[in-house]
Amino acid sequence: MQVERQILHVTTSTQPVGDHNKLHADILAFIASHPKPADAPEQWVICKLFDAFGSATWWLTEYDAGDRIGFGFVTGLQYDEWGSVSIAELAELQAGITGLPGSAPRIEVDQHFRPTTKDQAVAAYYASPSQDLRPAEDAEMTPIAGPSVMSLSEFVSCFGTGLLDAVRRQNPPVYSGLPDVRREAVMDTLTRAPFPAQREVVQAVSALLFDEDEPAGIINAEMGTGKTMMAIAVAAVAHAEGYRRSLVICPPHLVYKWRREIKQTVPNARVWILNGPDTLRKLLQLREMREAPLHPEFFVMGRVRMRMGYHWKPAFNLKRVLVREENGDSTFPQGSKVAVCPHCHTWITDGDDRPLNPDLAEYLLAKERRFCPQCQGALWTLTRPQASAKSRDEMVLSAMQQLPTIGAKTAQRLLATFGATMLGDMLEDNVYEFINLMDEDGDLFFSDRQATRMERAMANSEFSFGQGGYQPTEFIKRYLPQGYFGLLIVDEGHEFKNEGSAQGQAFGVLARKCSKTLLLTGTLMGGYADDLFYLLWRLQPKAMMEDGFGYSRRGSLGPASMGFLRAHGVIKDIYKTRDDEAKSHRTARGRQTVHRAAKGPGFGPNGIMRYVVPITAFLKLKQIGGNVLPPYEEHFEGVAMAPVQLEWYRKLEGALKDALKQALRAGDHSLLGVVLNALLAWPDCAFRAEHVVHPHHRSRVLAHVPALFEGSEPMPKERMLIERVRAEKVKGRRVLVYTVYTGTRDTTARLKALLAAEGLKVATLSASVAAEKREDWVADQVDRGIDVLVTNPELVKTGLDLLEFPTIVFLQSGYNVYTLQQAARRSWRIGQKQPVDVVFLGYQGTAQMTCLELMAKKIAVAQSTSGDTPESGLDVLNQSGDSIEVALARQLVG
Repeated sequence: MQVERQILHVTTSTQPVGDHNKLHADILAFIASHPKPADAPEQWVICKLFDAFGSATWWLTEYDAGDRIGFGFVTGLQYDEWGSVSIAELAELQAGITGLPGSAPRIEVDQHFRPTTKDQAVAAYYASPSQDLRPAEDAEMTPIAGPSVMSLSEFVSCFGTGLLDAVRRQNPPVYSGLPDVRREAVMDTLTRAPFPAQREVVQAVSALLFDEDEPAGIINAEMGTGKTMMAIAVAAVAHAEGYRRSLVICPPHLVYKWRREIKQTVPNARVWILNGPDTLRKLLQLREMREAPLHPEFFVMGRVRMRMGYHWKPAFNLKRVLVREENGDSTFPQGSKVAVCPHCHTWITDGDDRPLNPDLAEYLLAKERRFCPQCQGALWTLTRPQASAKSRDEMVLSAMQQLPTIGAKTAQRLLATFGATMLGDMLEDNVYEFINLMDEDGDLFFSDRQATRMERAMANSEFSFGQGGYQPTEFIKRYLPQGYFGLLIVDEGHEFKNEGSAQGQAFGVLARKCSKTLLLTGTLMGGYADDLFYLLWRLQPKAMMEDGFGYSRRGSLGPASMGFLRAHGVIKDIYKTRDDEAKSHRTARGRQTVHRAAKGPGFGPNGIMRYVVPITAFLKLKQIGGNVLPPYEEHFEGVAMAPVQLEWYRKLEGALKDALKQALRAGDHSLLGVVLNALLAWPDCAFRAEHVVHPHHRSRVLAHVPALFEGSEPMPKERMLIERVRAEKVKGRRVLVYTVYTGTRDTTARLKALLAAEGLKVATLSASVAAEKREDWVADQVDRGIDVLVTNPELVKTGLDLLEFPTIVFLQSGYNVYTLQQAARRSWRIGQKQPVDVVFLGYQGTAQMTCLELMAKKIAVAQSTSGDTPESGLDVLNQSGDSIEVALARQLVG
């Protein structure tokens, strides 16, 4: 097919500068003369405007004739970008570009016979070697059949090479894939060698921090890729580069896991735990240690412990003064004690300049930390909690009894044999010497089984018999020199995104005190641009201030955060109009419009390229390769309800839907959570009566369903679970079962009883097991030969490697995408040898299946922010932003 093409010079040098009427008329003429074919409406016209010298090009894809505003893509200026352009401003710009009065663009029209989108036009522009889409005058273009919308994955497949080349030209990589030999040698000395893909990340981050001298870097890696291992390797490289000490901040239940992995990875590493009651004593030791250590030193601090803050009390001295008091016609001196500043001895006064007596000073100064108005000295001092009344013997006895296999009698026998001093020193400093204790005959005090269990327990705990309540961050800020810690490693870094949290502020202080910062995360952002603002500000304050996102005159970052959101995120301007009948006779006030701004999900490509890509290394499990990980499969299975169960569910659903619709019509959203929770939970809790009442009017009953199943009678989903667990046991595979109902509608006890009745060994992990002890608790249960572990996914979503459970069954999914993704990958981690099978169960025809479908969609969107490509780019760019609950409610009420 011959394509008729025309090129028209629309203006001449005789046209006055700024006169855009001719240009407007010519654009309309070209649009009119090139209509979209009726038989192929997906084909459309791209109107390209070139300036006289060809230095800039406007690709107009839409035109508003009324406002004379064109929308399209501009190239050749300072930035290539999509946007709107005024034809009037464009005419003025032409004169400025060419330097000729009235120099104006020419219009060229290409009629594309390939179904085209704006994104494809941009990609084709960059992918073309000549960066020019204009075919020859006699070129033949064949129509391409197919859908008018190309999936994002197909788009990347078609144009990825050209786009990647353009990105590399515009943003040269810090690390090109050629490893640094010195750093490879450092990694070769590690006891546990990183995998090739992990080495690449370590090399890239090291190049960023040490070659480019950037203050901070990010490892955004999928769960199970070994972020801890990579961070430890970076710390080893940092030590070789002259950064001798590394400070680690992590969730409190992972403190001792970090210590264990450091010890297992870095030869001769010394690890300090700044998480116990002897933290202040250790910090004082650090203050005196100014020499650079010969071997790598790590200081591990729990996230809660590192908050800014400390214990304090009022500080003042007492001074006796003579006060003359009048009594009738006579005066006499009277001695009195008043509070004075401990530095300059100025009286401490109240709001009326009256001196305070000791009791009143103690009361008023305890309300807040005050400073002397005369000398600015602190009227408070640091303190620590009251010292324990326990003797050292009692503390050592208590500590030993926390270890497995040691009871009260054994602890007393150990104390009588070896003494509190010797045992206490071993527990604090050398746990292996404690495990290998020998009696007078030279025999080991503990059996091999006891030693194994104690060694595992001690890897996850620390004993200290000192005192202290001082917050380490405050001490580091005040008393340790700048750069004392060379590298700050921040585990689960996305947890520090909040503006006013004490942990987030403390993180910012530590980042400024350390020379380099490495942030580890699997989910860098939660979908909103301001999720990243405070993280970026704490990591790279200089870059943020250079871009204009600094403190306001009042010392607040609030305006900067909103500016960042407007520049790189999504702001929804919401207008609500209300007619006021009482004032309708007033034309100016008959209708009131209320405006509010709300943030929407999304982070623009300019922000990603400016702030994220330059300092972030990405890694996914599938990139590790080399058969490091076994196959991983997720699948959904629908379960048919029993007839009586289905009958009652329909009654419950009908009653609750009617109540919800009625409430929503009245503007009452309070029933939303009640209705959704009841419809999602009841099918799994039909063994108990369900009594649904209005949250604000407890006497109003919305629905009632009786108990349908006896205690020993399994429901259909439970029967399917039992059959699967029995089948997995035959294969020698343990099963991890997740249930979100562990509170009022507790299902764990019932599941344990039903599974045990089938001859299966079951353990239930509850919140009563302290977070830092859960790993050891699970290991104990595995030693006892359990077949099934039942728990809430919230309890194991971070930090636990459950390699012993290659089969995972979700009885419910919950609403939290992050929790679901984390919990599903608990056993698919480096070190797993068996294929991992994850099963999601849901009752057919119920809200459970709707919830699972919505969760699947949300997961697809969430993965797109981590480098995975969903099928529809439009779904990612135009998310509604609704939560799972709101989306589910929309489907329920139709």
